[in-house]
Amino acid sequence: MDFFAGNYDIAVIGAGHAGIEAALAGARLGASVICFTINLDAVGNMPCNPAVGGTAKGHLVREIDALGGEMGRAADATCIQYRMLNRGKGPAVHSLRAQADRRAYQAYMKHQLELTPNLALKQAEVVSIGVQDGRVSFVKTHTGAKFSVRAVIVCSGTYLSGTTIIGPVFQPGGPDGMFPANALSDSLRSLGLPLLRFKTGTPARINRKSVDFSQMEPQYGDDEVVPFSFSTQTPPENRALCYLTYSTEKTHQIVRDNLHRSPLYSGKITGVGPRYCPSFEDKIVRFPDKKRHQFFIEPMGLNTEEMYIQGLSSSLPEDVQIEMIHSVPGLEHAEIMRSAYAIEYDCIDPLALKPSLETKAVAGLYGAGQFNGTSGYEEAAGQGLIAGINAARALTGLPPLVLDRGQAYLGVLIDDLVTKGTNEPYRMMTSRAEYRLVLRQDNADFRLTPIGHEIGLVSDAQYEGVLEKYRLVNLELARVSKTHLAPSPELDALLVSRETVPLKSGASLADLIRRPQLNYALLAPFDPARPALPLAVCEQVDLSLKYEGYIERQLAQIEQFRRLESTPLPDDLDYASLQMLRIEARQKLNQIRPRSVGQASRISGVSPADITALLLYLGH
Repeated sequence: MDFFAGNYDIAVIGAGHAGIEAALAGARLGASVICFTINLDAVGNMPCNPAVGGTAKGHLVREIDALGGEMGRAADATCIQYRMLNRGKGPAVHSLRAQADRRAYQAYMKHQLELTPNLALKQAEVVSIGVQDGRVSFVKTHTGAKFSVRAVIVCSGTYLSGTTIIGPVFQPGGPDGMFPANALSDSLRSLGLPLLRFKTGTPARINRKSVDFSQMEPQYGDDEVVPFSFSTQTPPENRALCYLTYSTEKTHQIVRDNLHRSPLYSGKITGVGPRYCPSFEDKIVRFPDKKRHQFFIEPMGLNTEEMYIQGLSSSLPEDVQIEMIHSVPGLEHAEIMRSAYAIEYDCIDPLALKPSLETKAVAGLYGAGQFNGTSGYEEAAGQGLIAGINAARALTGLPPLVLDRGQAYLGVLIDDLVTKGTNEPYRMMTSRAEYRLVLRQDNADFRLTPIGHEIGLVSDAQYEGVLEKYRLVNLELARVSKTHLAPSPELDALLVSRETVPLKSGASLADLIRRPQLNYALLAPFDPARPALPLAVCEQVDLSLKYEGYIERQLAQIEQFRRLESTPLPDDLDYASLQMLRIEARQKLNQIRPRSVGQASRISGVSPADITALLLYLGH
């Protein structure tokens, strides 16, 4: 029997990484929020790997933090080993990754939700979403409780009609043995939303006491730890050690001998899996000439002996998994605590979303995270933050926050989803960002903190701190440009040792820093007037000078890109009537309804000739 249970502005369905950021953002912006989770013990869960960040994902965490989100602060409070990836490459692709204490991270996030004003956290399965006059009006739980709401954000992760798969064993369920959310899919379909079926995988977990680490390569954290959050004053400490081992030819042969038992290759799995994080058996089939594959042995936390075998997700039967694992150096006697499994789940076709992450079919209904066809905690958290911001802004009549591709990786992520769609779980990569030299992780505060402050998620003190940081950067850039160094035996010795040309006459400090072989820190002994500056300021001075020309070029490209972005397309334009466009372009434009000519130009099936014709039609 249904009963009325309360009024809220926003209902968030799910309390994973997307749901957490959505609920916190909405509540912090003044909306009354109720956040539902199937199990309170699963808030902020990390079933796939116990880590935050990684290539391109570290950029997302920094951007979430700069906008006023929580993930970076949570990571710095609970992570136990930090490593900066891609240090051997340029700064555009440097990405921070940290091992998290999984349970500590969950406890931190759950407590944040519990403490936040305007936010109620409730264990319940939402089974239906009510709509009145084309707008969401209520949500109903499995117990019949109905909550009147003005907006709903679906952050269902892999729970939506979830099915876990271990060989021939198919069970309805969410990650880590949780219940699935079976009824909500039917409700969403009844609202006219197109759903897809995707798949992801989770690696096996083993007991530390049964591992022979002497056969593995230790993976140490960085000596100088860089935190995720710009607000973290004391750098976190490395308190854990990871290990690297490899598959063997025997491991590969076990897989080949048992492919007929893999539901991935027997056709029993129908969901589309992630291209860039495949099951181990998929790696063996796709890369038959590769002699070995990496496995990272990563701790789940400081107060448990459970460890992940990162890189060994699989849907093979349990007996095959045991044989595979025992063929790996150091894991010959490993005790398997949790078998690897695949999980299939429902998600929305992201082409059904607006750039605000609101659905086109139902006003006030938003999506975020894996529900939108993505994979990854960081992608989920970023979308949750944007959806929460936009749901709260819509309630007060404010325009949505839409970041463009020249502002943030978050802008690239959402634009890719709503403009191009995806036929597999989407993963953010640095190569997807065409302006990545400008969108570095180190300058996310410069790019996005002013936006977070204007929205209301960044405090005055934090914003003023960022303004002061970049005031110091600009002052120092001006100083080093005016500071000249004369030739000297000591300076020439440094230049020769760094394999760069000695000075014949004086040179500005800025010009010397621009040399690839030198940097701001190396030249400090020759710069007696150098002020004492925070490390983050020094980093910005160095990068600004070294990449000045490239950055200026990308900024010019962004300006050109924004000219097309600022050319709006009417909401009621009937593309089918525009005979100057090709048939495919008319169909795609009518389906996606782009906001601007720039967005239209990125739609698959819309050619440059179509864009030229569209501009002529608009009188440009």
